Amino acid sequence: MNTSDFDYDLPQEYIAQHPLEPRDAARLMVLHRSSGKIEHTHFAGLGKYLNPGDVLVINRTRVIPARLFAHKLPGRGRVEILLLKKAAELDWEVLVGGKGLKAGRQLEIEGGPQAEVLAVLDGPKRIVRFAEPIENFYQKAGHIPLPPYITEHLADPERYQTVFAQESGSAAAPTAGLHFTPELMGELSAQGVILVSVTLHIGLDTFAPVNEARPEQHKIHTEWCHLSQQAADQINAARRGGNRIIAVGTTSVRTLETAAQQADPGQVVAPFSGPTALYILPGYTFRAVDALITNFHLPKSTLIMLVSAFAGRETILNAYETAKENRYRFYSFGDAMLIV
Repeated sequence: MNTSDFDYDLPQEYIAQHPLEPRDAARLMVLHRSSGKIEHTHFAGLGKYLNPGDVLVINRTRVIPARLFAHKLPGRGRVEILLLKKAAELDWEVLVGGKGLKAGRQLEIEGGPQAEVLAVLDGPKRIVRFAEPIENFYQKAGHIPLPPYITEHLADPERYQTVFAQESGSAAAPTAGLHFTPELMGELSAQGVILVSVTLHIGLDTFAPVNEARPEQHKIHTEWCHLSQQAADQINAARRGGNRIIAVGTTSVRTLETAAQQADPGQVVAPFSGPTALYILPGYTFRAVDALITNFHLPKSTLIMLVSAFAGRETILNAYETAKENRYRFYSFGDAMLIV
């Protein structure tokens, strides 16, 4: 298995630069794993493919305004900071853009507190200590970080949040969830579909391409996730009743499959709270996920490898070629795929 096995060509014009309105107006490709059959519909029609008693697992993480601008002290040179992961009450692992950011460098955050570079990590990663909790300055100092392939201005930052976003902590949105509206969720609930929430806080490494020649040589990113006792009980009861567990997004997959590794015999998942470094490659045996709602992912990314593990590499790459032929929109603000 080579990293190049997960490559495909995508011209720039296929990358969605803005979300559709309403959210559920996005197109939906339905991919049947067993036959390779493909159907084309719209996300608003998702309920047609779900049954009463099915469990839809959503990630309720909320994107924080993680992009900050600062000035070096002394000198006043401008610096960009991207919050990645909270390490302590005042300390964060960050990405920095700017020169001379060595340990001990003092910074002044625009609209926020002063800060100090505590440690130099790999490449542009640093540990930065803020003089006060940076969360208190999100409204004045923070900006929503959009992926680098989105180059157009987003007028409403809430469109990079799901309608069920509650738990702040992500540097990127769980984009499969961006297609849901309150109305659609209400329709699905009335249909008998059970909505279950988990939390996984997404780091920017989720977008990173795999640069190693072989995927298993890649160091997977670690993310914090949580699946409650109530969620575990609902999921286990649904499976006992012969119903499906449908993950909304690869983040829900990682949470569910991490929780499945903790489960006792006869259970699908156990409650879990903590870091996960689960790396899902073709050959992985899924324990909890029966179907998956996802977007169209970057070439040679861990995400396209995950969906390839679920549906088969050739099946996925064929589906992506079909998506291009039918002018689907790709990546975070793009269209969706339901894999059953």
